[in-house]
Amino acid sequence: MINTVIPARGGSKAIPKKNVVPFLGRPLISYTIRQSETTDLVDQTYVSTDDDHIAEVSRKAGATIIDRPAELARDTSSTEEALLHALESIPESPEIVVLLQCTSPLRREDDLDEAIRLVKDEGYDSVVSCCEDHSFYWTYEDNTAVPINYDPAERKRRQDLDRRYQENGSIYVMKREILEEEQCRLGGSIGIHEMPKEMSFEIDTPEDYRIVEAIGKNIKFAAKDH
Repeated sequence: MINTVIPARGGSKAIPKKNVVPFLGRPLISYTIRQSETTDLVDQTYVSTDDDHIAEVSRKAGATIIDRPAELARDTSSTEEALLHALESIPESPEIVVLLQCTSPLRREDDLDEAIRLVKDEGYDSVVSCCEDHSFYWTYEDNTAVPINYDPAERKRRQDLDRRYQENGSIYVMKREILEEEQCRLGGSIGIHEMPKEMSFEIDTPEDYRIVEAIGKNIKFAAKDH
C-alpha cells in the first residue's frame, strides 16, 4: 500500500488561506491532489488539515480528509507530527508514504512514479526531490566573506563545479518504518529524484506566488489542464 499525505493547515500568515488560494483559476491544493490521484503507484490520497474550508475543497478535488487536531496545526508544529498523526488515522497502514507539499504545484507527469520507484524498486529507504545547483556560495568568517565551494583565483565554469543539489520541497517518499523510527521524513539510505529548476520554486510569500504562477502559465505541468 502506497499513500500520499498532503499537509494543509489553515493558519498561513504570509498568504492567508495559502493552500486554497486561486492558482491559474483553481485552488492551489487541487493540482497536488490531482497529481497524486492520477499517478500509477499511489493507492490513496489524504489531506491532513485543521480547516473546514480546505477540507471541503480537498474533498471535492478527490482527497480523503484527515482531521488534524489544533495542537498539531500551530506555527511551531512540524510536518513530521502531521505525518505520524496521519499514519495513526489511516485505516490500512501503508508500506510507503509520499509527502507532497501543495505549495510546490509544478510537477511533471512522471515525477511521482519515478520518485516512488526509487524506494519501491531501487532499494532506497527515503527519497527527496531536488534540482541541480551550479551556484557559487559564500559565507562570513571573522567578519570577512569566504567562498564555500570554489576558489575565486581559479574560477571554474559553473558546469565544472562539483555536482550539488538543492532540496526543492516538492516530493518526499519514505518507508513507513523509517518515518516511525527516525521521526523524520528522510532517513536510512536516501535517494535523490532530480527535477528541473523551473519546477523547483515553492510558494511561501506573495512574491513567490507571482513567480510560480508566471512560470506555470508558460510551461506544461501535470494536472494543469484537468
